[in-house]
Amino acid sequence: MKELHLVIVSPERMVFDGKAVSVTLPGELGEFQVLPDHAPIISSLVAGKVRYKAGKEETTLEIKGGFVDVNNNQVSVCAEL
Repeated sequence: MKELHLVIVSPERMVFDGKAVSVTLPGELGEFQVLPDHAPIISSLVAGKVRYKAGKEETTLEIKGGFVDVNNNQVSVCAEL
């Protein structure tokens, strides 16, 4: 099964750096999901929940806003917690 390399950082610390099978993010126009082989995208994020599934575990993280860059199965999230 293909996976994403997910990195989530905040101004204070590294939150997560590892493999994930899916990431759901709160975009300006609504929630959207990133799966392996997603088209490249850069998007701003609004206050809401970032959910990611790593292995069999799903984690939820509350954010105040930020942005995401998706390219070649690399998902980079910079968010204010």
